[in-house]
Amino acid sequence: MRILLVSSAFNSLTQRVYTELRAIGHHVGVELALGDDMLRARVMAFQPELILAPMLTTAIPEDIWSAHTVLIVHPGPEGDRGPSSLDWAIHEGAHHWGVTVLQAIDEMDAGPIWASVPFTITACGKSDLYRNEVADAAVEAVLLAVDRFAAGQFKPEPLDYLRPGVLGRHRPYHSQQTRKIDWAADDTRTVLRKLRAADSQPGVLDELYGREYYLHGGHSEDKLRGVPGSVIATRDGSICRATADGAVWLPELRPRRMAGRPTFKLPATDALGSDLPAAIPEIPVTPAMASLRDTWSELRYFEAGAVGYLQFSFPGGAMSTRQCLSLLEAFRQACARPIEVLALGPARDFFSNGIHLNVIEAAEDPARESWLNINAMNDLVEAILTTTDKLVVSVLPGNAAAGGVMLALAADEVWCRESVVLNPHYRLMGLHGSEYWTYTLPRRVGATTAERLTREALPVGARDAAALGLVDRVFPGSADIFWNSIRQQLQELPGTPELANRLMVKKQHRAADELIKPLGAYRSEELAYMRENFLSESYHELRRDFVHKARATRTPSHLLS
Repeated sequence: MRILLVSSAFNSLTQRVYTELRAIGHHVGVELALGDDMLRARVMAFQPELILAPMLTTAIPEDIWSAHTVLIVHPGPEGDRGPSSLDWAIHEGAHHWGVTVLQAIDEMDAGPIWASVPFTITACGKSDLYRNEVADAAVEAVLLAVDRFAAGQFKPEPLDYLRPGVLGRHRPYHSQQTRKIDWAADDTRTVLRKLRAADSQPGVLDELYGREYYLHGGHSEDKLRGVPGSVIATRDGSICRATADGAVWLPELRPRRMAGRPTFKLPATDALGSDLPAAIPEIPVTPAMASLRDTWSELRYFEAGAVGYLQFSFPGGAMSTRQCLSLLEAFRQACARPIEVLALGPARDFFSNGIHLNVIEAAEDPARESWLNINAMNDLVEAILTTTDKLVVSVLPGNAAAGGVMLALAADEVWCRESVVLNPHYRLMGLHGSEYWTYTLPRRVGATTAERLTREALPVGARDAAALGLVDRVFPGSADIFWNSIRQQLQELPGTPELANRLMVKKQHRAADELIKPLGAYRSEELAYMRENFLSESYHELRRDFVHKARATRTPSHLLS
């Protein structure tokens, strides 16, 4: 079936729907919602049998939805209406929510219902929830709605608030007045709900040291206490702020837009800069200690028998120079432990999206910071590639892109959740790419497929990635179910003859590959291209547009089909 996806952005959910529909044989096109006339032209050219909107912030023109079946994905249960569905759900502490696929009519979110799938809300930020539980429910609802449409027998149910099970309601925009934190009165649980409901957009507007910032992200703290509202500690670029009965960690801040100048998220300590008093202590925590506490840490490490687990969590999946070096040090420490298998990956959400473009944009010399960042990424990847006495497994509960994909490929095996979407390319940022991808990608998928993946710059779903050889194993289920399966499988490896043989062969292959072409040669060749990229205005312009979320003027050519 010819299905046209209309979306305000080619975001994670749109990519997930795109890969899922293509995997089952549908001909899928994409059109960004950039204007009614452009949408009309694309509909006329594509001639869709069905129009589907996974993420839409504007209305579809009446002449389109009256002539075509247009299905809208709404992140709320039946009857829920309004632009801030997830914000309200998290803010009010809801335990159960849903995703509804409804038909476009003249009233927003009020059309006949084609499918609705419930889910349980996990205590996490809105963006994390959106990419996990919401996305899983949305895909299930979309595939059900598409099947019902294709069968031609299903009659969508009109929205009726008197019908049992229709529990949603119309909700207004979730304003900053509602989000406002009263640090002296709000307990930690309330503060966390407000912060998480605003993650990653729009953030919670607040004041620090005489300036206004949007607060992004919120994590609990089990020990530190202080005067409510005061900043009492820093760690990993985050700041810890006291609440009425405890404290929370704030990983990122965004200065309020002033004098028409756009602003963007940065690690909290970077955003505050010299305004952060020197007296505020940096209170580190080791990865091993962090795994035993309810506190913020980018890195956690624990062991179960001869299996080590090095988990990392970087906001938005971006990895700055500092974060790469921290993870490299934690990796080396883990490798020094008496373990046979090392699992590398986050507990939830993004694996990695490569270098930290926001930190680079804020740097005094973005080209120099880009160079430092890519070399730090390369150091990390090289350390993984040259670890021959342990089996390293990249564990992907969430998506990865660009250098983050290549970071995963440095391991001996890549295990991912069936919901994962990979973007194994750099072209859209005007980069040749590094992280030893010219070594790791072709050896997994072959030179021809490697060239196609990097040239086409399209997302790849988990099952297709497995078929290509890009990943080794795909696991079903939620993030929790996924990790339970991972741990069970990993625990069966140590002490077996198979593992001993695998490590012996691994060492032999690495030595043979080094004789054919040293890793240093791959790195030098890649960095020669990257040096030119970092000096080119094209890269800097594309990076600025990405960081400042510049609105596209047309649907990118690589999405047209």
